[in-house]
Amino acid sequence: MRWNGQAIGAIDDGALPGMEHLGGFVRSVTTPEFAGMTFHEVVAKSALNHVPGASAMPFDWTVNPYRGCSHACSYCFARGTHEYLELDSGRDFDSQIVVKVNVADVLRTELARPSWTGDAVMLGTNTDPYQRAEGRYRLMPGIIQALTDAGTPFSILTKGTLLRRDLPLLTEAAREVDVSLAMSIAVFDDTLQRALEPGTPSASARLETVRAATDAGFRVTVFLMPILPHLTDSVAALDDALSRIRAAGAHRVVFGALHLRPGAKQWFWQWLEREHPELVGAYRGLYPGASAYAPKPYRQWLAKRVRPLLRVHGLNGHAEEEAPPREPVPGLAARRAAASVVTTSRGRRADAAAMLF
Repeated sequence: MRWNGQAIGAIDDGALPGMEHLGGFVRSVTTPEFAGMTFHEVVAKSALNHVPGASAMPFDWTVNPYRGCSHACSYCFARGTHEYLELDSGRDFDSQIVVKVNVADVLRTELARPSWTGDAVMLGTNTDPYQRAEGRYRLMPGIIQALTDAGTPFSILTKGTLLRRDLPLLTEAAREVDVSLAMSIAVFDDTLQRALEPGTPSASARLETVRAATDAGFRVTVFLMPILPHLTDSVAALDDALSRIRAAGAHRVVFGALHLRPGAKQWFWQWLEREHPELVGAYRGLYPGASAYAPKPYRQWLAKRVRPLLRVHGLNGHAEEEAPPREPVPGLAARRAAASVVTTSRGRRADAAAMLF
């Protein structure tokens, strides 16, 4: 594999001070605690990833401490990225996890550069920062602290209940910078959830995390997505999901239909053929050939079904494609100037950062 050729002992001019002789690849680790998984520890040269201006994503910067994800969601859009490492987008994505062991230190160095203007940073856009590996490596506290110390606002999107571990740190961070939290919950039926995303916590456990974050003072967004045609898009399923989301104290819901991007699509087809062969024809009709997105008529139909239910349950929300247009997020200097004029509560500041989603 490409990163396997970076041997310990090689001089790395891009490394942090003291790490010049430590190559990018450090070691591969397997432990009984994580049976069937291998962690490939690497020394990262960079932590901040700039999102191309042409991207539809409503943010400019991301940090991804891990590559690959033990959540093992059959539909995960990030599966194709594992192929860049000459790993497959199926089982390898679920079990071969690349860990950037020095990501917090690299991030702190990058944030200290005079060129950094304190733009908002998003975590959880590629693979989940609170997947199981985080319980072993504890990278997120250092990342959170580095962003806070640099006066950089940030947002976290996760399916991981390990977020609760860091709520005290996040509460402290929110006193200094805008912090926005979002929980992704696609499936509320436990049997389907275990089949479709076997490495994720249950919907109930994630809702308990939403409640804990809400009680800590955050306005939490729930991503009700992907909604799967013929599996989770019935009125009964959507009504149950929104009722439980509302009971957990969520402030906002973002919903959207299943995407099947390259890498994910092939793996999802295998899952569908194994678990729901009766739906294969319907799905191939909705996602023909190389198509990654559900057709517009289906998305419109889904929105007409969800919006009245949002109102019934008293929830703010919108479809993912109705998100506000991408706009530059004020840098550190502009925010400090504004802060001298207007003071807002943590909840309001976090809600403003939530617009990044």
